[in-house]
Amino acid sequence: MSETPNTDEKRLELKIFIFLTVFLAPLLSVLLVSGLGFAIWFSQILTGPPGAG
Repeated sequence: MSETPNTDEKRLELKIFIFLTVFLAPLLSVLLVSGLGFAIWFSQILTGPPGAG
């Protein structure tokens, strides 16, 4: 016979899924894009805009 997960495990899995999809994925994507934008901005402060040489 195959064992089925109990309701507590299913509930925990749903909570983890919602946390990952609603909170963690958007937060990580915003941080990644913001970090890339900051790195480009800071590099242009140090080296000047593209094509300025």
